[in-house]
Amino acid sequence: MTNQTSRLIDLRSDTVTKPTPAMRQAMAEAEVGDDVYGEDPTVNRLEAMVAKMLGKEASVYVASGTMGNLISVLSHCGRGDEMILGDRAHIFLSEQGGAAALGGVQPRTLPNQPDGKLDLALVEESIRGDNEHYPVTRLLALENTHNSCGGRVLPVAYMDAAGDLAHTHGLQLHVDGARLWNAAVALDESPARVVRGADSVSVCLSKGIGAPVGSVVAGSDEFVRKARRNRKIVGGAMRQAGVIAAAGIVAINEMVERLADDHANAQVLAQGLAKIDGIGIDVAAVETNLVFFSLVAGDITPGQLAAGLAERGVLLNPAGGRRLRAALNHHISAADVETTLAAIQDVLTAGVQPSQQKVFSYN
Repeated sequence: MTNQTSRLIDLRSDTVTKPTPAMRQAMAEAEVGDDVYGEDPTVNRLEAMVAKMLGKEASVYVASGTMGNLISVLSHCGRGDEMILGDRAHIFLSEQGGAAALGGVQPRTLPNQPDGKLDLALVEESIRGDNEHYPVTRLLALENTHNSCGGRVLPVAYMDAAGDLAHTHGLQLHVDGARLWNAAVALDESPARVVRGADSVSVCLSKGIGAPVGSVVAGSDEFVRKARRNRKIVGGAMRQAGVIAAAGIVAINEMVERLADDHANAQVLAQGLAKIDGIGIDVAAVETNLVFFSLVAGDITPGQLAAGLAERGVLLNPAGGRRLRAALNHHISAADVETTLAAIQDVLTAGVQPSQQKVFSYN
């Protein structure tokens, strides 16, 4: 079947966004220096801006969210130490076990609740006592918003309670805030308030707010000093990085508030999916820009549905089992949402075609 849309509607991730004209201009005009010497003024400006926005003493610019989480864990934990995190956490599922592979840090996974939380009573029970048989529990890691739990938002009161629990037992709290901007917008709170109880936080610039590359890790001066050393050891120290940091500054200044549009479009998509026979979705669980839904009837698989949609100019990813994920982003309009719903209905009505046997991967 031929493409029925004038352009691709790309819902695979909010990482597929292209830099805006303002970002491209800022990148072209960026004042730069050697960041390893601390002499790149644009990187320094970005780091100061993010540290202030997150209510932390300092921050460090890194190449990716995976790097940000990795150097955070390495800065909090030594070899043989243990961190507690969810069994559906991105750090555990999708970062190649880097903390264990490179830092010898043991993950202790607890079940994520459907809304992304960890049961804090279970967290407390899982903190190791002072016993020579056990690893030392050093870190609690949370994810906000929580990707694989559906872009769910961890409320401020829960974040505060998690920080209090960690500190009471001598642990540090790290927040994987790849989509923290979405959480703050959904909660109508400042990012600093959401992570007030955290000792470190990694925020992504290349997801919902659309910069082409990079994340920032924030915490205390002492933590960031360690994080810079760990950035170096994993090969992440960059030179004239202001060329890309400039886009991050524009993204923070111009793109955070508009995340509310992505959330609104996600709600419309979710409500439309709920009206389609054969689709299962919990509309109330759609809190930000991620929409997870399931195929609950018929023989079509998620891979086949994705292939049929691709033929109609709509891209989205299977998400394991019978689930699929759509990630709303700033390239997706309200009209695109309606086109997507029509395409899904069309594929389900038409059934599986031989050209739709390709299985797509989910990342």
